[in-house]
Amino acid sequence: MPYVHIQVTDEGVSEHQKAELIKGTTDLLVDVLNKEPATTFVVIEEVPLENWGIAGVPVTEFRAKRTGS
Repeated sequence: MPYVHIQVTDEGVSEHQKAELIKGTTDLLVDVLNKEPATTFVVIEEVPLENWGIAGVPVTEFRAKRTGS
């Protein structure tokens, strides 16, 4: 019974994109590990951008440094 937890920032991920993530993740587990889709669980959690960090800094600061803003 696989359980996959996907975390993304809350920057407008559409319902269609979430459905594609769920399907693609399930298909991958079926193809690679021969898991049963009916017992494969995929959870998508949207994390507020201010709660996400990269390389020791908030993501907004990280992005600003990369773009020179």
